[in-house]
Amino acid sequence: MKINSEQEMLDFGKEFAKKCQLSKDSATVIELIGDVGVGKTTFTRGLANGLQIEKPITSPSFTIAKSYALPNGGTFTHYDFYRLPEPGLMIEDLEENLKNPKNIIVIEWGESVANLLPENHFKISISYNDDGTREIETNLSM
Repeated sequence: MKINSEQEMLDFGKEFAKKCQLSKDSATVIELIGDVGVGKTTFTRGLANGLQIEKPITSPSFTIAKSYALPNGGTFTHYDFYRLPEPGLMIEDLEENLKNPKNIIVIEWGESVANLLPENHFKISISYNDDGTREIETNLSM
């Protein structure tokens, strides 16, 4: 899928929120793959909007994780492991969040926690095209 603008990325995230079916066993996990500045946080803003989160969504690059209340009583947590090649204590936080089936978790730079992610999690790869647009690939049909 080709994305031509920031608004289209926001809209894609908002639409993707409809795909976040709550599991009976564990949290819904979305792994975002792509270079710095490719639009991962913009997608996450759109996703949060589609999930009816009203607080502003900002990048957790320096804080590692940011959490927001979901209307269903769960938590929307946005992790960014870019600065943590070894996640340390954040593993415990992630493991706890994964247990709650009402939670929705977005993970950027998740290589260091790949072994913790559920097998059936969503993967979204975002890359730049030569013409300045972005290309999105997912592990599900849109």
